[in-house]
Amino acid sequence: MNAHDEHAVYESPAREAAGTNLLGLSRTALERYFEARGERPFRAVQVLKWIHQQRIARFAAMTNLSKDLRARLEAEASVTPPEIVAVHESVDGTIKWLVRVAPDNCVEMVFIPDTPRGTLCISSQVGCALNCTFCATARQGFNRNLGSAEIIGQLWLARSMLESSSERSRTITNIVLMGMGEPLLNFDNVVEALELMLDDNAHGFARRRVTLSTAGVVPKIDALRQRCPVSLAVSLHAPNDRLRDELVPLNKHYPIRDLLAACRRYVAGDPREKVTFEYVMLAGVNDSRQHALELAALLADVPSKVNLIPFNPFPSSGYRRSPEHVIDAFRDVLLSRGIMTITRKTRGGDIDAACGQLAGVVQPRSQRMRARRAGRLAPAGAERLQS
Repeated sequence: MNAHDEHAVYESPAREAAGTNLLGLSRTALERYFEARGERPFRAVQVLKWIHQQRIARFAAMTNLSKDLRARLEAEASVTPPEIVAVHESVDGTIKWLVRVAPDNCVEMVFIPDTPRGTLCISSQVGCALNCTFCATARQGFNRNLGSAEIIGQLWLARSMLESSSERSRTITNIVLMGMGEPLLNFDNVVEALELMLDDNAHGFARRRVTLSTAGVVPKIDALRQRCPVSLAVSLHAPNDRLRDELVPLNKHYPIRDLLAACRRYVAGDPREKVTFEYVMLAGVNDSRQHALELAALLADVPSKVNLIPFNPFPSSGYRRSPEHVIDAFRDVLLSRGIMTITRKTRGGDIDAACGQLAGVVQPRSQRMRARRAGRLAPAGAERLQS
């Protein structure tokens, strides 16, 4: 499979027209589901293990359930992941999948192998409403939030495909919610998916192996700390409000001072925890020595580490990547002032799978409504898949 092959790789179970999709239900939600049907709560753990550990989608195959219960589930419920439409594999081993989540929309997820780690980057929304100027997803507009089944379904699909391989480099060890969308603007669905990622009866990942990346929705950072405190990454990208207002418009609602205060609260009480600050390197925009000095001063009292991200170009972005020597000099300023800093290796750039390049197939709400009124709604991904 070369770097630009595109083809279907996985046949999802047939989509159900009706019934509760159990794929996205946490253990607590499944317990409620079974109790409402007169079943004992332990059925939730049995079904969680079948769905998420064995990745079984047919109730008939869940042999430790009674025949009557299996028949009832077949009639009333389903295990329905999203549908894989296409796959690209990079020359560096990165894999990007186009995932259909509705007849007219697709999102993208990416697997990044880096022995002994294997990181899966998943999406939380169809498009994004935040309009960060350096991100391809923002150019797509926003359609809707993904449901919990569509979020955890990306992990379900990826594990089904990758972990059947004999290659140890294709084992998923880490998950990052850094794909399409702002996770904290889809809070309840994201948290339910996170609970399944962490539950030992489902996927069983350690909290530090799961990272949520946010542009800085301050109230929801506090809520995440209370509900499901996984590792936190913040898309900072500027050391002052004037520049961040331009690059990350959300900053006008939650300025840097408020954002950093929320970050301090998030890791308070655990000296081992740090917030990761992501900083895309844009030539002539945010990459000067003065910017580095400002950033070091800003983070001096925040338990943190910094990921410098070489900008990954996309059509009509209007930005250029900072030269390597400029990125190195910026990193050295931060390191000299005691800020743990690494430069993220660009992976999957040849298949538009690198940071900031995910676009999927998104029909913004306004366009979709106009198209439906005109009776001309196109099939999902038609333009992308025929090009």
